[in-house]
Amino acid sequence: MNKILNPTKADWPEILKRPTQTVADIEQTVNQIFDEIKAKGNAAVAKYTELFDGIKLDELRVSPTEVQKAEKEISEELKTAIKLAKSNIEKFHSAQKTERVSVETTNGVSCWQEKKAIQKVGLYIPGGTAPLFSSILMLAIPANLAGCEEIVLCTPPDKEGNVNPAILYAAELCGVTQIFKIGGIQAIGAMTFGTEDVPQVYKIFGPGNQFVTVAKQLATKYQVAIDMPAGPSELLVFADDSANPAYVASDLLSQAEHGADSQVIMVSTSEKFIDKVSEEIEAQVKELPRKEIADKAIENSRLILVSSNDEALEMINEYAPEHFIICSENEDFFVDRIRNAGSVFIGNYTPESAGDYASGTNHTLPTNGYARQYSGVNLDSFMKTITFQKISEEGIKEIGSSIELMAEAEGLQAHKNAVSLRLKDLK
Repeated sequence: MNKILNPTKADWPEILKRPTQTVADIEQTVNQIFDEIKAKGNAAVAKYTELFDGIKLDELRVSPTEVQKAEKEISEELKTAIKLAKSNIEKFHSAQKTERVSVETTNGVSCWQEKKAIQKVGLYIPGGTAPLFSSILMLAIPANLAGCEEIVLCTPPDKEGNVNPAILYAAELCGVTQIFKIGGIQAIGAMTFGTEDVPQVYKIFGPGNQFVTVAKQLATKYQVAIDMPAGPSELLVFADDSANPAYVASDLLSQAEHGADSQVIMVSTSEKFIDKVSEEIEAQVKELPRKEIADKAIENSRLILVSSNDEALEMINEYAPEHFIICSENEDFFVDRIRNAGSVFIGNYTPESAGDYASGTNHTLPTNGYARQYSGVNLDSFMKTITFQKISEEGIKEIGSSIELMAEAEGLQAHKNAVSLRLKDLK
């Protein structure tokens, strides 16, 4: 990894730059595929599935028989692990439920808000070299807890036209209503516009590569909401001499192996510790089956020495990492002051992979600096809030004259009349 010692603040933007393409680089491709799906439906989806995934499919939908077969192919040990993760994720997300908020703002004026489930949601689950069945748990579980009526899942097929059995098992376990063998841009397009087989959804969730990220962003032009602009995975670790260099190196590599466009960064106040971590990375990466991918991600990554915890914190908040690990003798300093991060992992025994799988928190998180303004997926992500109000005769008398004066000051006479007529009848 690239070592950077005591950079000036003027150098931070370049040092912290993500290895991602801009929307403009990908937008033309996405728009072309979207236009074809809008016009030709299933035929366009099948065309791009053959082009990008190398398989010609006669049927996009996963059949019940395929789901039943997948369950038999999963080991009992993996099933038990998935069920443990499911239990913890359910506990954490169930705890996020809130009651109706109700208040009488003035005598006779009652206002309240209630949360309602988004009826139709789409889940995108990456497949390929790393079939992320864990993302199904993170998305389908809160969708079901929220009460979503349709939960549509799209995931790319392999070269034989199959879906990884763990994906199918997790989808069935977590209550997904329909599963389709569609990946990439064409999956986002299918859920955005709907096809003969794929339902149009109201909101799309799930991680993906840069093409999926841009496709999700462009889907918002067509009255479809998205969870967040979640792209390639990233991790930032702050570690000082109290940390274990082998643990830190393993955490950095755990994210580097996601993809060549992933990025991992360590910030430290100890040059000696940076050297130890660098040695550990060189040793550990040699043993990884995904070494080639991790090596490419490491080219985009940094080991940064700073002079103080204050400088480290300022840099971390500017970077706004998706995942932030704190291994410091002054952990409370960082815990209390972090402002921009998707999810935070504290202490030597809290690996980022715990949040990826089984601790209970959600791993669908904002990347590319969007942690400055976005939250990670949670129960509320699958709901929207509707406000209600009811005003009595006494209530309209209380606030009516204020409404009239404000409407008149804005030059909206019909607004004023809507109150004046009622007040006149109550005299």
